[in-house]
Amino acid sequence: MQVVTVRGSVTEALCDVLIVNLFEGVKRPGGATGAVDQALGGAISALIEREGFEGKLGETLDLTTGGAIGASRVIIVGLGKADAFDADAIRKASAVAARRARNLSARRVASIIHGAGIGGIDPALASRATTLGTLLGLYKFTRLKTDKPTREVEEFAIIEKDESKLAAIEAGMRIGKTVADAVSFARDLTNEPANVVTPGYLAETARTIAGEFGMECRVFEREEIAELGMGLLTAVARASAEPPKFIRLEYKSPNATRRIAVIGKGVTFDSGGLNLKPGDSMAAMKDDMGGAAAVLAAMRAVGELKPEVNVLALVPATENMIGGNATHVGDVIRALSGKTVEIDNTDAEGRLILSDAATYAESEGVDEIIDVATLTGACVVALGRGMAGVLGSDQGIVERLIKAGAKDGEKLWQLPLHTDYLDNLKSETADMKNAGSREGGAIIGALFIKNHIKGTPWAHIDVAGPVTLDRESALSTKGSTGFGTATLVNYLLGNS
Repeated sequence: MQVVTVRGSVTEALCDVLIVNLFEGVKRPGGATGAVDQALGGAISALIEREGFEGKLGETLDLTTGGAIGASRVIIVGLGKADAFDADAIRKASAVAARRARNLSARRVASIIHGAGIGGIDPALASRATTLGTLLGLYKFTRLKTDKPTREVEEFAIIEKDESKLAAIEAGMRIGKTVADAVSFARDLTNEPANVVTPGYLAETARTIAGEFGMECRVFEREEIAELGMGLLTAVARASAEPPKFIRLEYKSPNATRRIAVIGKGVTFDSGGLNLKPGDSMAAMKDDMGGAAAVLAAMRAVGELKPEVNVLALVPATENMIGGNATHVGDVIRALSGKTVEIDNTDAEGRLILSDAATYAESEGVDEIIDVATLTGACVVALGRGMAGVLGSDQGIVERLIKAGAKDGEKLWQLPLHTDYLDNLKSETADMKNAGSREGGAIIGALFIKNHIKGTPWAHIDVAGPVTLDRESALSTKGSTGFGTATLVNYLLGNS
């Protein structure tokens, strides 16, 4: 889709649909919406009164213009209460309005910036939120559909009359589009079925990103993974006919003073292993590579935006299957860290492969490590589907991640890294167990990973809850959300 900024009057913009707005409780529109209302002879005001339109967040109303202005049709979207207005409201209103425009078969859509006037939000931030909300609201996964949708928006334009704001608006739009493209890329990867997105597919995706943006990529095969000493990744992969991959993708900036490792859990299908999942829990397990999708998508955005920080992206990729060669409950495996692990639950496999990857990252001498993973059902129980849990050994990293997510509407909630819970991982036969107690499961899973890191500052984001939705939301269709992508992009930009 073409995304542009246009200087001019909203009443003169040539488009199929023009999107304007109204705060809750306002009966007579002002600003750009008022200008359109005046050009239409008060038609918007009359329609608001006739339909009882209240301007609640995400509420829409539309009318035809009869050729009185450049747009064929106008959509009025509610922004909610002015005293509760923020960038999140902009994203939601933009998404809802964009979907309404698509339902009206609009090809060319134009919009005013929501909130840059009465809302008092910085034009760059308002433009970024408007663009991001619009593009994410229009996202659909249709690659596997035989009959493709015919109603698609082809162009989105932000209309601004004030020339002094154009540079800021264009900068905000650029970042908004880059983040939206990255999130959509992650959604596509996670929405694909497991017979398409295999460890090999993730490896080829990384190679493509490297080629497109001039990054370095190396993919370690099964034998090389074992030779590296990654016993945990090797153990998880044993029963799968699909060969595991350990993916190393690196972006280097000539002006960087820091090197950050980002690790994404890449379990492309999780049966639970010999601790087999029940059928209803297994059905969605193609999304167990959501962390890997977020990391790879973030690297695409890094390639576009070129932050002044070196980024080492690592993806331990495998299936977790059953079979005659599967790891048994009770097996003891030596990790890359040198520690021995008793497998007391084969369905606690994510922490195993992430631990080997984190040990590898530390051996590379990075300044900090961040992992993103669909790690525990316990985190879903604790926080629901609306936010991810974040834990870490460095409070500064945790706080910066929370702020980075909030910039584009990804909510992270800090959980305590309560070291007393390490007792749950004690083993009679090895240095530790991999699962331990179900109580405090999200914390215990993070503690297991931390136990393989000697001292490098580290944080862990558990995206098991928000990585997919079972119903449509304002910013996402049912299925993958791409959660974690925007957080990583903003975090890496902020460290440049």
